[in-house]
Amino acid sequence: MDLFGNTDINDARLRVEELTKLIDKYNYEYYMNDTSLVSDYEFDALLRELIDLEKQYPELKKATSPTLRVGGEVNKTFRQVEHRFPMLSLGNTYSIEEIEEFESRTRKLIGDQPFDYTCELKYDGLAIGLTYKEGVLTQAVTRGNGTVGDDITSNARTIATIPLQLQAPYPADFEVRGEVVYPFDAFEEMNRQREIDGDEPFANPRNAASGSLKLQDSRECAKRKLQFCAYFVMGNDLDEPIMQTHYGRLEAAKRMGFQVQPYIKVCRNIDEIKAYIDYWDTERWNLPFGIDGIVIKVNQVPLWDRMGLTAKSPRWAIAYKFKAARVSTPLIDISYQVGRTGVITPVAVMEPVQLGGTTVQRATLNNADFIEKMDIHDGDWLLVEKGGEIIPKIVGIDMEKRTAASRPVEFIRTCPECGAALVREEGEAGFYCPNQDGCPPQIVGRLEHFVSRKAMRIDSLGTERLKMLYNSGLVRNIADLYDLRKEQLVGLSSDDQSASIQDKGADNILAAIEQSKQVPFERVLFALGIRFVGEVGAKKLARYFGDIDSLMNASEAELAQVEDIGEKTAQQIYAYFQSPAHHDIVERLRAAGLQMKSAATKVSNALEGKVFVVSGVFARFSREEIKSHIEQHGGKVSSSLSTKTTYLLAGEKMGPEKLKKAEKLGIPIISEEEYLEMSGQVRARTGLFSS
Repeated sequence: MDLFGNTDINDARLRVEELTKLIDKYNYEYYMNDTSLVSDYEFDALLRELIDLEKQYPELKKATSPTLRVGGEVNKTFRQVEHRFPMLSLGNTYSIEEIEEFESRTRKLIGDQPFDYTCELKYDGLAIGLTYKEGVLTQAVTRGNGTVGDDITSNARTIATIPLQLQAPYPADFEVRGEVVYPFDAFEEMNRQREIDGDEPFANPRNAASGSLKLQDSRECAKRKLQFCAYFVMGNDLDEPIMQTHYGRLEAAKRMGFQVQPYIKVCRNIDEIKAYIDYWDTERWNLPFGIDGIVIKVNQVPLWDRMGLTAKSPRWAIAYKFKAARVSTPLIDISYQVGRTGVITPVAVMEPVQLGGTTVQRATLNNADFIEKMDIHDGDWLLVEKGGEIIPKIVGIDMEKRTAASRPVEFIRTCPECGAALVREEGEAGFYCPNQDGCPPQIVGRLEHFVSRKAMRIDSLGTERLKMLYNSGLVRNIADLYDLRKEQLVGLSSDDQSASIQDKGADNILAAIEQSKQVPFERVLFALGIRFVGEVGAKKLARYFGDIDSLMNASEAELAQVEDIGEKTAQQIYAYFQSPAHHDIVERLRAAGLQMKSAATKVSNALEGKVFVVSGVFARFSREEIKSHIEQHGGKVSSSLSTKTTYLLAGEKMGPEKLKKAEKLGIPIISEEEYLEMSGQVRARTGLFSS
């Protein structure tokens, strides 16, 4: 270190610059050129080193740092932003004849001036606009209603194919628009994990992409492996010759560092447009992402103003939408699957048939109501469709092929796994098996749920190993996991001998089980797998009752008082803890050292008897933190205003509807500062927290 003490930070600055260049280069080659210059391990090591340096020297972290890809920013509310240029929708057509009419109108509007078209794939995702100033990403906004969208910049920065710093040359201030898509392999991987975690899988990649961009925690968005593909370059200062055609603008965007689809083609006439559409109507099923049509644009940008707009869409572009692929195939059988909560899902087993580039043989029939509504008969020919969905779905019956002798399908009345009589609660669509402790798929399903990431996070126990433990008789319920010994695990193998647990694997399993004893009470409660009790419900129950004993001794009426715990869920919780077998499991888990008391202990009774509704954004707390703070000081939190509400706690950007309703009901409206005084946590006028 020199006399001025600057050597360390100067060395760090040089290393940060070096790491940034390397990581950006490796990212570019991987996503743009499909080339891995280093292993995942080496890449992660470089990224970790950069993260550590930026933590040590925060002043060295720039808005273009690749560490922003990891996420970390929490966005409690998405600010509304007005688009500089309206995001118009395109006119849609499913008819080649209408494409011919579009081409004919275009020629009349343009006259004798030479021009051509671009044809490109219409990605099935979410449209966003990216603003760049001096080559740096400054804002990302969703399409919204076309005039106003949501600011999702923190989440957009986590997408590897969105450049944070452009490669020169680039315009000083411009916008790039494109589609955020969820590649099929990443989507399927995410859905598998959601099912393991007990979450509802997403219906299709489009919905998943949209939901991911509105996640409040950008770290969660970073895990989703989304991709962005540019399809428009816009701005008032795009005078270079290359910017005079749409194709040229996308070529320029590619050189700046954007991912641009390689499938775009310049077409001279209607015949070439038709050929492009015909090719991709078949070939689309071989793509690693979803498309739902073809976009045709006049290539020469100066002609766009000349052609003008209609009320909703430009006259210089049109979208041809593919019809959903549909086939008819005979129903061979119906198999019935048993989930971890006992719910029975019927699955149609059909004659294998080609649909959208894949062989389809199975499709869900959802539940008994679906079968009845569709009026499915034995031997029917089912109409199976695959549009923007990855998973084929049954959309109807080919009535012309139904025989007079066929009879309506009757839903099974006993469990296909254990033989127990099925139960159907009033108001529920599905039948379920009530034999929770004797039905093998339910037991293994509960074990999978218990060890899942959002529950106990015992990563060393996957589905295959859990089946091995169950089939060997070592584990019959979740408490048995905490009695396992190394000598029981080593040498354990699957039924087909394709997998076995070795010495190191046994150590990893036992270490992960031991580590799980530190998991907080609310996740232990979620891990129990009580019917209808999800992750959020478990948190609210843990906060409300504080410990497992208070929860187990609660009546149905007391349980139903908890926010978002309805009568049905209260019945299931009460019934669960009435079971002696479940009492025994809880006691064994307690004895094993699991957390059975909420860490969010009561601090005071300052807010006893007061009911708060929380709305808006706060300076000192996140929304969840302030709710927890209320409960720690004896108050209760409600999700909706009513005559029982004591106060509306109002932050910034609170919706006008709640304000109006509070005024109508005569409910006092208090600020964050007033709340802190009320709870005894701040001195009047000073704004300082009390000790």
